[in-house]
Formats: sequence, C-alpha cells, structure tokens
Amino acid sequence: MKAYQLVEPGRAELTDVDVPSPGPGQVLLRVAGCGVCHSDLHLLHAASGLPYPMTLGHEPAGTVAELGADVRGWEVGQGVVGYIVWGCGVCRRCAEGAENACERFPRGLVPGPGLGFPGAMAEYMVAPARSLVPLGGLDPVEAAPLADAGLTPYHAIDRCRALLTPAATAVVIGVGGLGHMAVQILRAVTGSRIVAVDLDPARLATAGGYGADETVLSDGDAAGRVLELTKGVGADVVLDFVGAGPTLSLAAAAVSSYGQVVVVGLAGGTLAFPAASPPQGLPWGAAVVKPYAGTRRDLHEVLALARQGRIRARVERRPLAEAASVLSELESGAIEGRAVLTP
Repeated sequence: MKAYQLVEPGRAELTDVDVPSPGPGQVLLRVAGCGVCHSDLHLLHAASGLPYPMTLGHEPAGTVAELGADVRGWEVGQGVVGYIVWGCGVCRRCAEGAENACERFPRGLVPGPGLGFPGAMAEYMVAPARSLVPLGGLDPVEAAPLADAGLTPYHAIDRCRALLTPAATAVVIGVGGLGHMAVQILRAVTGSRIVAVDLDPARLATAGGYGADETVLSDGDAAGRVLELTKGVGADVVLDFVGAGPTLSLAAAAVSSYGQVVVVGLAGGTLAFPAASPPQGLPWGAAVVKPYAGTRRDLHEVLALARQGRIRARVERRPLAEAASVLSELESGAIEGRAVLTP
C-alpha cells in the first residue's frame, strides 16, 4: 500500500509498505480520509526523537476492514473516526477515557497514530479497537478533521466551560484549522459573545459565518480593541490557537481578572509571568491552562455535534499523492480550514 512516511528528520516521502495486520484487540482501518495538521509540520521539522520511518497522520477516518482477535462490538464495513492518543488503557486517567493524560507518560505527550505509531496518511492503518468512535452516518472525509481540529478545541473549551456564561466574552486567537472549529463549538455549546482575532482579513471575513460576533485584526491595537469591546474589563476566556510570543502577549493583555488563558497552539512562544502587580503581565486571579488533545468522551460529543449539523470542518479534499504539496501549502498559510488527504 501507499503511505506518506517521515523517513528521517526533515524528510518525508510517499512510499510502498506492507498492509499491516491487526493484533489482539486491534482493528485494521481502511482510511477514507486523513486531515493534515500543523503538528505534522512540527514532526517534519523535529531534529530527532521519532521512530523513523513513521507514517504521518493523526486525523483518521474510514471503515473497519478487519478485526483482530478478541475484538467485540465492531463490524467490518462500519464507519469510524480514530481517537488520536493511545494510552495504556488501564491507569486511572485511561479508565476515565482521558488517555490524553495517561499516567504511563507522566507530564509528557501521549503518543498516537502519526505521533509515535504508524498514522493515517496511508491506505490502511491499525488502531486499538477502544480508540475508535462510530461515524454514525457522517461522511468520513468530512469528519476526519474532527479527530483533532474538532476534538482539541472542544476539550480546551470544556476546561473553562464554567466561565463561558451568556454574560461572558470569549476570544479566539487564530481562526485557521482549529480556530474555525473553536468558533463553531463556542456558538454550539455556550451563549458567550465570541471575538475572533487573526492576522488574515480574509479569515476574519469568514469568521462571522462560523458564529463570531466580533472580529479584530491581530495587530498592535488588538488588545486595546478587545478591552474596548469589553468596556475595559477584558475577556473571560482567551483561547490562543497560535502559541507564538506575540499572541501569548496579546492573550495576557486581553484577559480579565479571574479569567483564563488557554494555550493550544504550538508555535513555540513563551508567556511572561512577572509577579508584579497589574498592569504588568496577567491581571489578578487570571489562570493559564495548557490542554492537550481531548478525552474519548470529548470525541463522542464532538461527533454528536457534527451529526446535529451544529459544527462542520471546512474541508479541502486532496489525494494522498499530494501530501508533500499540501504540507508546503499549509506551512505557507495557503490552506483554509483543513486539508484532508484521500488514498
């Protein structure tokens, strides 16, 4: 079969590999679509530490092709989305469905498909049976981004749900692959006012269609504009889907007292945390949260929202053979929403 593999640091290629066989407790997935994420770029540029060669792709969706020994509850041909982190399955966190915090990997990232294990930029992929969630009639190509671009913002929003009242303001910094889903999820599960912030005027122009009440250009006046919109109070929640130095500074300057900054993006920025009193740094009582992926329960809930028609990823379908081009376009900012590779 064809697979797009990271073969060494900085180099990936489309290659021929054997179709894997599912072991006990595993399922062979015929991939219908795999979303392409900025995390794939981070892996491509990583200096070391990965199991080369490794098939990329952590947003898998498709149909069950074969069941391994002792697998129950699944049928060949059934449509599924794959959960993106594979913990030990037996610790306290995994027992809660929170494999994203598996205690086998204390204080670290839990691996998953394309994130340590062979991923879904391929014709087939093997996955633990417990990591699959039924599509329930959703188109697998349209649903593939929900495995991360839907799951991760849903989990981030869930971490601060108590603050997201109808009287609250939520700021979404970066309305790209994950951010455009965050705006939709906020609209679907909260009554909060939503402010979208981005460098790209075109993305801001479409943010209203996703549910944003206000849009702010991410320039030197962005924090002041958010404060103006909130009568000087600041936003109750600021979700940063970029994670660069300037966006983290913006988040700190725009959040309210006893508000929450949720850092999702992986652009490598650092948030200054001076102990001095405001207006330097964060205001009194503000919290900073750094969530990772989401729980299996979160993924079930994301798919339920999609089936209800309340959220939908903006998908650009591309053949697997164009994986290298898609990653290049993603890095240059040319991809709107989410590109999905189809074998």
